[in-house]
Amino acid sequence: MWDLLIQQAQVIDGSGAPAFVADLAISGDIIVQVGQVSAPQARTIIDGTGLTVAPGLIDLHTHSDYTLLVNPLAESKVHQGVTTEVIGNCGTSPAPLGDEAYPIVRGRMAQQYQLDVTWRTLGGYLERMAESGVAVNVVPIVGHGTVRSAIMGYAQRRPTASELERMKALIADAMAEGAFGLSTGLVYAPGCYAETDEIVELARVVGRAGGMYFSHIRGESDSVLEAAQEAITIGERAGVAVQISHLKTAGYANWEKTPLLLDLLDRAHERGLESPG
Repeated sequence: MWDLLIQQAQVIDGSGAPAFVADLAISGDIIVQVGQVSAPQARTIIDGTGLTVAPGLIDLHTHSDYTLLVNPLAESKVHQGVTTEVIGNCGTSPAPLGDEAYPIVRGRMAQQYQLDVTWRTLGGYLERMAESGVAVNVVPIVGHGTVRSAIMGYAQRRPTASELERMKALIADAMAEGAFGLSTGLVYAPGCYAETDEIVELARVVGRAGGMYFSHIRGESDSVLEAAQEAITIGERAGVAVQISHLKTAGYANWEKTPLLLDLLDRAHERGLESPG
């Protein structure tokens, strides 16, 4: 006797294979049989005719860093079929929090969400999340802007050699604590003050730890091709997979650049640059 049987549903299994109609028998939280199930016996039987069964969706770009602690049930995502959230995008992550940022973030979250920010490191943040529990899988990224502000504040200049090494150390710690990669927000301060070479050096730390590079690139309208090329350059020089967070050509005058943008990405992929997935 199974716990759940879904009959005659269209199944998309996530492998890239065409959809097919099948029964799914489930025991506990494990799918134990896919195919034509004879003599069905289950505590609950669902007629899946006209419905689709698929793996949970991955929301590759979210800003749920704090709201997942406020509402661990994440109903707004679960009801849409999202079972994995990638957080820490656009160069901003919930850690590591520097001496200047910590009281500001703590005060803001207390006022906005009645949330007590007790952590300073990514490891501490993830421990807090584990304590409260969360209904979705979480893929944390460490934010370049958060790291830069922890070491340099909002200084509009290149980092010194010492500051760069300290940023590398923070990123290495975050990767060891569970980060999947580095994100940048190159239209936001302080990320917009960083030059390409700085990001390459930091991304190399991520690459050595097996991580990826996620970027809200430096421009999405008139300079979108140059901004996308910068992301590609960072990935190729640092040896990391690249994900461009918002792939668009903003503004009517730039719409004609869309084929050029896609071709730019295709050629990078053909050269061997990977993307997450």
